[in-house]
Amino acid sequence: MKRIYMDRFIDTIEWIAAGFVGIVAANIFLAVLLRNVFSYAIPDSFDFGRLLLGILIFWGIAATSYRGTHITVDLIWANVDPKYQRIIDVFATLVLLFVVTVQTYTLFDKVRGTYYDHVLTFDLRLPTWPFFAVAWAGDISAVLLIAVRTYRLIFQPELMVEPKVKPVE
Repeated sequence: MKRIYMDRFIDTIEWIAAGFVGIVAANIFLAVLLRNVFSYAIPDSFDFGRLLLGILIFWGIAATSYRGTHITVDLIWANVDPKYQRIIDVFATLVLLFVVTVQTYTLFDKVRGTYYDHVLTFDLRLPTWPFFAVAWAGDISAVLLIAVRTYRLIFQPELMVEPKVKPVE
């Protein structure tokens, strides 16, 4: 039963990351369309674009870290026995957990700094700290998912095997 809830949590984080991809794409598409066709610029579209892209990056880290679909170099891993592959996976995941945890701590400092410094967008003068807070929530999600991945790699490695998909004939 715990596995079902955890898998739903993981899927939810992946859907949130996918949603931010759509939001960033829509922002860029609308800004370019309105600028080039109607000679109208969306106020703060540049600020929204860069802030949303930052959110997308941190939620993307969460989505890719659990699945292990980020960029890897498997020169040694591919040439060792499965026992050593698992050891390498656990070690790499622990290093990733440490790095992302430190990153989450430092990003919180950025959220706090933009809040107390009253950093605003250029045109609409909207506060930017909520964007940083949403990005920070993505980073927290990454830490949680990497911790789950680490736990599963150590204690439940059978859950980390990707199911093989049969090709469509």
